[in-house]
Amino acid sequence: MSYSLNSVIIEPTSKSHPKNAVILCHGYGGDGNDISILANYWKNFLPDTLFLCPDAPEVCKVNPSGFQWFDLMGQSEDEVLSKSLIAENKLNNFIDEVIDQNKISSKDIALVGFSQGCMISIQTALKKKKRINCLIGYSGKIINLNHLAKNINSRPEIYLMHGENDSVVPVNSLLEAKDFFNKNNYKISTKVFNNCEHRIPTEGSSLGLEFLKKNLYI
Repeated sequence: MSYSLNSVIIEPTSKSHPKNAVILCHGYGGDGNDISILANYWKNFLPDTLFLCPDAPEVCKVNPSGFQWFDLMGQSEDEVLSKSLIAENKLNNFIDEVIDQNKISSKDIALVGFSQGCMISIQTALKKKKRINCLIGYSGKIINLNHLAKNINSRPEIYLMHGENDSVVPVNSLLEAKDFFNKNNYKISTKVFNNCEHRIPTEGSSLGLEFLKKNLYI
């Protein structure tokens, strides 16, 4: 199968047709291979799941060996939003390709994002007209609160996690997101990891796995 974003693809370990798919979006300057470490752990416990780890659509300006979902350097809030909308459209198209080519439905899709991948996953999941199953966000934030509030179309299950010592995306971003979701009548799960910086700790991958099991394997 061919997708519009170059991806690390991990087929179901059961060797059967996938019952669902988990799309993992890497952080700024990373690539699909980086975040596939998480997928390679989860695949052993989600045997009928297809995992896809796409490279973001742009070469990263700061780290040309990696990729970015959108440019973050020296941009105004409006410019960041504008560029994020382009990335959102590309991720949306990718999700639709995964659904169509694997003959599954939007309710069989989970989005997982780390850092900038979390940012674009939140925006894409909430604005998508056909509700995806669930969203896991690690160490990210909402790109633009006003824009998102005006463009909510669906309500997937959501779990946001963050390290309390994150100096790249401060933990206040999680509190801001939690407040946003409460104001917009979402019930979400959150977790702050003690003594954790900008990364996904072992506990975070385990909690993510349990969340996926609960929502994709009902």
